[in-house]
Amino acid sequence: MKIFSFPSSADTQSSSIYSHYYYSSTAMANYVVEHMEDGIFPWVLLEYLAVSKDVGGADHFFLTSMNPDLHASLPPQLADKSVVTTTTDEVIALPAVSAAAAAGRVCLLDPGAEQELVPEDGDRFDWYVFGGILGDHPPRDRTAELRRYGFAGRRLGPVQMTTDTAIRVTKTVVEERLPLDKIPYVDFPELRWSRRESTEMPFRYVADANNEPIMPEGMRELIKADASRGFGDML
Repeated sequence: MKIFSFPSSADTQSSSIYSHYYYSSTAMANYVVEHMEDGIFPWVLLEYLAVSKDVGGADHFFLTSMNPDLHASLPPQLADKSVVTTTTDEVIALPAVSAAAAAGRVCLLDPGAEQELVPEDGDRFDWYVFGGILGDHPPRDRTAELRRYGFAGRRLGPVQMTTDTAIRVTKTVVEERLPLDKIPYVDFPELRWSRRESTEMPFRYVADANNEPIMPEGMRELIKADASRGFGDML
């Protein structure tokens, strides 16, 4: 048995208040994001790099449906074949996904699904598919285009998450076997830059041991830099 805890976003130490959850680890799952944008915005790049680090790199992280021009000129960090597997093909065209879908072992993370993701789903599914940019604000139903494949749907609760958070939560539930309602969250955190300046994030995040939102490396600095022209411009 292993002890479950979320590290601090600033370092790898964790508070004992989160270390009392126990889990049985399973085989590593595979995570696919259907990239439905023509470009890679700076904040998207940071999220994708965080996902890669969280799930184990290109063997378990896939970006599909990429615009051919974008795919031919990826940022160097994503062109690194150890970071992520990228393709212009749709998710269903991946041979491993097609075979898993035939066996009912592909899960679509769908805000409109009737069932919530549970730890037992780690035994049911091998592939977890996410549609478009989860961190849209206000949220758009980017998952609708993927429902036609007939994948089993699961939801992660009622509050909008960023892409890296959604995958972090999914991994925690299906690999670490921690139920959704046992994961520590922080909703709509306020990032304060000075006494008079702050930015409220319109998303749910996993909370670290200090009850701070876990964000990709460099994200706070990016948000701060963009705060002067409004966070909405970054979205």
